[in-house]
Amino acid sequence: MKEQGYTSSDVVVKLRGMLHVKKIGHTGTLDPDATGVLPICIGKATKIASELTDTDKAYRCVMRLGVTTDTEDMTGEVLSTSDCEGITGTQVREAITSFIGEYDQIPPMYSAKKINGKKLYELAREGIEIERKPSRINIISISNINVDISGDIKRAEFSVECSKGTYIRSLCRDIGAKLGCGAAMESLVRIKACGIDIDKCLTLSEIEKIVPEGGDLGGNIIPIDRFFMKYPPIRVMGRDEKLVRSGNKFRCEGKAPGRYRVYLRDLTFAALYDVNKKGEARLCRLFLG
Repeated sequence: MKEQGYTSSDVVVKLRGMLHVKKIGHTGTLDPDATGVLPICIGKATKIASELTDTDKAYRCVMRLGVTTDTEDMTGEVLSTSDCEGITGTQVREAITSFIGEYDQIPPMYSAKKINGKKLYELAREGIEIERKPSRINIISISNINVDISGDIKRAEFSVECSKGTYIRSLCRDIGAKLGCGAAMESLVRIKACGIDIDKCLTLSEIEKIVPEGGDLGGNIIPIDRFFMKYPPIRVMGRDEKLVRSGNKFRCEGKAPGRYRVYLRDLTFAALYDVNKKGEARLCRLFLG
């Protein structure tokens, strides 16, 4: 689990040193002030990092009403303020839930999104703001909405499940714009990513304690094949095993066309293969070596 103050790249660098591994990478950037689930791919698992990045994610967000900033969160420079006069809790809830479904979202300037090979936040730090094309994203669900507009600082807290490419900061910005008072993200916790819940995660400090004491992280490392359980398994032996080890095609009689998880005789997960109507299995992705 990423802790506050670290970038996603910081986490990778620290884990590389702790675990003494060369191949390691994360599956989707979290803002430095955001916390929560940051799945890390180690060794052969780096081959599927891009696929895991494309999965849906879930967050718990606190949004402050009546303020806009250049970063769309409370770390940035305040651009405008509003007393939110006349806005009711019901209106806030309706505005939040109105974004459920697909919509075209303009990414924030302070983001790692690249345009013409340069990250937007690099341009923003140079004082350059450019036109950004909206991206089609999907807000799958919004739930557990709590609105507090009784005090001087007015907030709304909610859980959101969304597609890849969604910026929760920009969702807060758009909710504030709809209400007419402005809004900025105050805090963010990613509670689920790649099918992994936050209560299954370890922090860097927890890993640091386990490793020097000779602890085994095996119980906290998810096998690669767990992410492909939607595909049925095939176990190969003898000549077929030799073919699979080399990434070659093999005959697979009696299996319906489709993608399969392929295991060796000793049940080592070896590869993903696609079986065609002729019973021929061709390599999709090899995980050996």
